[in-house]
Amino acid sequence: MPILSKEPEVFPDDLLDGKFQLDPDQNWFAMYTLARREKELVRQLRQKKVSHYLPLAPSRKRSPSGRIRTSFLPLFTGYVFVRGTDADRYEAVCTGCISRCLDVTEPEQLFEDLRRIRILSREGEDLRPEPKPVVGRQAVLKTGAMAGARGIVTKVNDQHRLTVVVRFMQQGASVLIDEADVELLD
Repeated sequence: MPILSKEPEVFPDDLLDGKFQLDPDQNWFAMYTLARREKELVRQLRQKKVSHYLPLAPSRKRSPSGRIRTSFLPLFTGYVFVRGTDADRYEAVCTGCISRCLDVTEPEQLFEDLRRIRILSREGEDLRPEPKPVVGRQAVLKTGAMAGARGIVTKVNDQHRLTVVVRFMQQGASVLIDEADVELLD
């Protein structure tokens, strides 16, 4: 079975760029998929031109023959974020990949959290899922490729990590950072 290259995470490409604009016809939905169907769902959504975001994280494993293989797995297992009308929601549900559809009550907050996750996935090093809330200090990065990124700073095994939490789900993602780039917030 061939190893596939990384698929696009977001459709359209500018979905999370810029500022959030409230459109009365469009809403954000968190689609909880059936087991291991996230990528199948986004392929079908892309064909139907429905806006979506599926953050992916690299996972390196050694095969039995000794080769190192990198695959890209969903950062938030089971979740795909969809933005669209009620007709788009219906199209998504009709794919047969969805277990349940969750309405987002605070779309501005979700948009901002997803935008920060996107920055981490593009610019960060050693992206990891954080399925449980972490305890640490609020901080902002002053310099580097992710300057301006806000999150929670923790220290694990002499390494500093910046964690961005998607408050809607109480799950997040973290990346390695340099302690010198951090400015702690009160």
